[in-house]
Amino acid sequence: MENIVLHKADTRGNANHGWLNAYHSFSFASWYNPDRIQFGALRVLNDDTIAAGMGFGTHPHDNMEIITIPLEGDLAHKDSMGNTEIIKNGDIQVMSAGTGIQHSEFNPNADQQTKLLQIWLFPNKRNVTPRYQQITLNVADRHNKLSQVLSPNADDEGVWIHQDAWFNMGNFDAGVTAEYKIKKEGNGVYAFVLKGNVTINGQELNNRDAVGISGTDVLNIKANTDAEFLLMDVPMNY
Repeated sequence: MENIVLHKADTRGNANHGWLNAYHSFSFASWYNPDRIQFGALRVLNDDTIAAGMGFGTHPHDNMEIITIPLEGDLAHKDSMGNTEIIKNGDIQVMSAGTGIQHSEFNPNADQQTKLLQIWLFPNKRNVTPRYQQITLNVADRHNKLSQVLSPNADDEGVWIHQDAWFNMGNFDAGVTAEYKIKKEGNGVYAFVLKGNVTINGQELNNRDAVGISGTDVLNIKANTDAEFLLMDVPMNY
């Protein structure tokens, strides 16, 4: 039995700290909604805008798979594993926090804001050795088709994490359709629209809307306008 949860953009939590304007799809920090705790293994989806020269000071994480997808501008990353990197639009970064890490993230540019998605998934293994991975994706690969950017497999396309999850991104022209087959029985897909208007399994979604679909094995996707979107295929029980 197909189950659908619709999360319109204006129902998200919002915390505007001046230097950071954050929209929360799921309960986070001071925003708590008992109906919006998680979607299966997907615990956090934050849509952040960081002001020029600002950022997050050093802070800890453990036993979480943390994925960062920059949408605009640059993000400088530094962590307790010794990684010092800049990530930018077209890159994807993952940290398996495992037994524990500390990191900081800031916008290194004095004249430009940074926009990013930060996504947390519960892992399928606890207390793993922390790890860091960053790759540059070929954005052209997602023109009018789905391009895998994350999986459980180190030798597969995109980054890998400690969870039976697969992320795909698409940049579709108006009128383009696609079928997406859910990768693992018992998984559901949380679809997040970055830009444009998309219909997924009969649900019309606009900019920053999302839909969580479980209890089915296929998604039918149609871009009604030029559109960009992210599909997060995650275990519902983990």
